[in-house]
Amino acid sequence: MTRLLDFTKMHGAGNDFVVLDGVAQDLPALEPLARRLLHRRFGIGGDQLLVARPSSIADFRMDIYNPDGSRAEMCANGIRAFYKWLRDHGHTQADEIAVETLGGVVRPRWAGADRVVVQMGRPIFAAEKIPTRIGHGDGPFIDVPLDVDGERVLVTALSMGNPHAVLFVPDVETAPVTTLGPRIEHHPAFPNRVNVEFVQVLGRDRVRQRTWERGTGETLACGSGACAVGVACMLRGATEREITIELRGGELRIAWPTDDAGVLMTGPATEVFAGHIAIGEE
Repeated sequence: MTRLLDFTKMHGAGNDFVVLDGVAQDLPALEPLARRLLHRRFGIGGDQLLVARPSSIADFRMDIYNPDGSRAEMCANGIRAFYKWLRDHGHTQADEIAVETLGGVVRPRWAGADRVVVQMGRPIFAAEKIPTRIGHGDGPFIDVPLDVDGERVLVTALSMGNPHAVLFVPDVETAPVTTLGPRIEHHPAFPNRVNVEFVQVLGRDRVRQRTWERGTGETLACGSGACAVGVACMLRGATEREITIELRGGELRIAWPTDDAGVLMTGPATEVFAGHIAIGEE
């Protein structure tokens, strides 16, 4: 037996998503569905599956699935796309809402012209909350040596609701993103795996980033990763407190006014197309 499942394809700075309405329609098991829908040859294609759900603690809940079927705690580009989808599809017209995720509640705010500002909350530095084994206690862990199959690299570890390892490199275009990235993702120092950011500082107000996303691979953009990169740059004193981050799919603006403040991310959100796909059901 088959049924037609409605979906919307979205992207934020090239980080692309399939969005499903779990408020208005019943959905099948999502782990195998994510693997199918996100496949770029046999499905719709996307970096992540975003599912809208009701929430008891926020206005909506966003469940996030990776192409391998695993869950993600947070996706900042996804939050922007999700909020635009909610507005465009009649779920809300509020200029600011609260969205529940596995990584906590975040607050996107409409900035006009398909741009969204997201209050991402404070960065998390405590080892057990990232989680990481590269150090102990409350952190922060800046430029900590990590042995990766006999190669020594320096990583800055933190969480933006999901775990990140930031590496500073002289040139992101030649950085070993697709080879070193997966080895760090699965390194024993990160028990829940980790997103890996490679960063090139261009100036006091601008950096360039590539990301190896946990459970996905290299993506054109990673919003929570951009937040982690901004925080890492500011902790090192390499940049000002508000910077532009160049990603392969576009630019994001990241601000972290003070050490005890939340991180603000501003960037685009775009609907690509909407449709329906036939899926099998028992």
